Amino acid sequence: MPASASDEASPVKTIDRAAVILNCLALGPQEGSRLSDIAVCSGLGKTTTHRLLAALVSVGFVDRGESKLYRLGYRLFALGSNARRFDLANLARPALLRLAAETEDTVFLSIRDGEEALCLDRCTGAYPIRTLTLNVGDRRPLGVGAGSLALLAFQPQQEVERLVAAHEVARAGYPNFSNENLKELIAQSRRRGFAFNDGRIVSAMAAVAVPVFGPDESLVAALSIAAIRERMQPERIAALVGSLQREAKDLGRLLQAREASKRSKQS
Repeated sequence: MPASASDEASPVKTIDRAAVILNCLALGPQEGSRLSDIAVCSGLGKTTTHRLLAALVSVGFVDRGESKLYRLGYRLFALGSNARRFDLANLARPALLRLAAETEDTVFLSIRDGEEALCLDRCTGAYPIRTLTLNVGDRRPLGVGAGSLALLAFQPQQEVERLVAAHEVARAGYPNFSNENLKELIAQSRRRGFAFNDGRIVSAMAAVAVPVFGPDESLVAALSIAAIRERMQPERIAALVGSLQREAKDLGRLLQAREASKRSKQS
């Protein structure tokens, strides 16, 4: 007997709901989230949320520790690590390693994901005071932080204006990134050719970032370096920007070559 449309839709609906729950956990506190909080975030009932969480725990996508809080499981990390072979993070990883070894500071790779900046990868240098202000997978409103600012500032002007106006509420938790302040930071970034965050998130830390342009000169990512403010004096900033721009240019060439190879295989 052939499956009905409702039978076929049911698994899709379950997957959609599971994806919503995983996203709620990704956005929740690192120590984990309560069942009631996940239900509110997902918009699902507690019974449905509990059933889906139990299924996700059983396959290792979600972990429930002794605290009884739910958090993302290690199985997801393993899947993400395998997927890196095919994505931008894998291609950019050598650049991050070189920059971390050269500068001894913390290097980040960020991309635009929807209306936010997503930290795609991070590599720490040997300097004893580390600036781990972002974890892999962390998100921020576009414009907040050096890498995020580079992802915003080098968008087309019309898109910049739309994003600044549309996400003022999302930046409310970052008082140093008001519309007025952000517009000035964008103008400065364009004049300089790089973004600079001088202690606007964590007062003792600063960061610089440059855009990465891929095929057809499209903005695909940002490379940034963060350090304590004492290590961000003007002369050193110039040197860091030079290193970032070198690696950004090389990464852009790799992306263009990869795209050309794909087109060649398709033709």
